[in-house]
Amino acid sequence: MHATICLPTYNERENLERMVEALSGVLREGDRILVIDDGSPDGTGEIADRLAKERPYVGVLHRQVKEGLGPAYIAGFRHALAEGAELVLEMDCDFSHDPADVPRLIAEAEAGADLVIGSRYVPGGTIPNWGVVRRAISAGGNLYARLILGSRIRDLTGGFKCFRRTVLETINLDAIDARGYAFQIENAYRTARAGFRVTEIPIAFVDREEGKSKMSRTIVAEAFWYVPLLRLRAIARQL
Repeated sequence: MHATICLPTYNERENLERMVEALSGVLREGDRILVIDDGSPDGTGEIADRLAKERPYVGVLHRQVKEGLGPAYIAGFRHALAEGAELVLEMDCDFSHDPADVPRLIAEAEAGADLVIGSRYVPGGTIPNWGVVRRAISAGGNLYARLILGSRIRDLTGGFKCFRRTVLETINLDAIDARGYAFQIENAYRTARAGFRVTEIPIAFVDREEGKSKMSRTIVAEAFWYVPLLRLRAIARQL
């Protein structure tokens, strides 16, 4: 099953070329990397164009306006599907997600899972360099989302995923409004509610070493109020 790895970027010039090089070592014949750049002012888009010229398995999708993680991924998903991808992956470009874990996600999808989540919160999953406060905030956010949504998924906010194309064709990408990390909650929740098989495999999630984090108070606030809205929408559809 041919896979496309979607890499959303905004000011990732320190990481992009290293990430593409690392992924090159785990790609199979026919697999691709799609860089989705939201008009980075630091030259990330130009680096992506050069890499695409040098490496035939690299593609670039330029977006002129920074709209957030959700719209960037949705544009990337549509592009990957139009190119015939059978598996579509999402992962961070800052090495928070280990490129060496990509084959593990693909293998689970090829074994029958519809959505594979690289999870910090199943046995074996770790966050090795986080402090106690940050761990508590992250775990609390996941618990909050799980309780309100009634979800069994342990890492609803995780951003290292592999979808079968039929999932993305079914869950109505047009209806996803989340722009920040609430996007991760919504796509996992919609997938599970649609009856698809969701599998979580343990990963180690580490902090970026280069570049600046995109996390902000606005992103956290969106996730807080958006989760109850998701639940209300689900209830309304059942009435």
